[in-house]
Amino acid sequence: MIRCAIFDCDGTLVDSGGTIHRALGLAFAEHGLDLPPRQQAQRVIGLSLVEAMAELAPSHDADLHSRMAQTYKDAFVTLRGQAQVEEPLYDGILPLLDALEERGWLLSVATGKSDRGLRHCLTSHGLHARFLSLQTADRHPSKPHPSMTLQALADCGAEPHRSVVIGDTGWDMGMAKAAGCHAIGALWGYHDAAELRAAGADTLAAHPAEVLDQAEALVKVAA
Repeated sequence: MIRCAIFDCDGTLVDSGGTIHRALGLAFAEHGLDLPPRQQAQRVIGLSLVEAMAELAPSHDADLHSRMAQTYKDAFVTLRGQAQVEEPLYDGILPLLDALEERGWLLSVATGKSDRGLRHCLTSHGLHARFLSLQTADRHPSKPHPSMTLQALADCGAEPHRSVVIGDTGWDMGMAKAAGCHAIGALWGYHDAAELRAAGADTLAAHPAEVLDQAEALVKVAA
């Protein structure tokens, strides 16, 4: 029986909120705009960049949103070149990945990051080779569209009812439900419990150590 665990990246595997906010600040300043406070801005983490810019600057047009997205990418590259990108793994993530693999789960990622950004992030932690499928915003519609999840399932040869999405935002929960997967809300990330539940979370994990038992229980019930 193939079982697949599909992880979001920002806010789930790594705590990248501070760096994302700095890059957003540079992008907004370049276009003469004021960036919303961090608590508000981090709520768009998980969306693809153009959609995130549209959420944060709704009174502006699609052309500006597209240009702001590119400016954000450039700013992130600049920060990386200056060794100012901080994307630490959350405590408990490595033991969780080890435990899932030991129990035979296949691992995947579905993220609003770009291919380049995800590769840098995972490689810096020595994790790139551990994920069978890496799905990013470069090739898919923004979450909560199920495209990334469906491709990860296809790559792993897994069925939705035997798979779980682990993510910290309502976008992740919505993506999971749209693909027919189970959804585990990561409370250590950027959206709160009420938002995760409202978007379809089957269960909530306060710490990565809780995820394995929750995933196996969800799949067992659905079998």
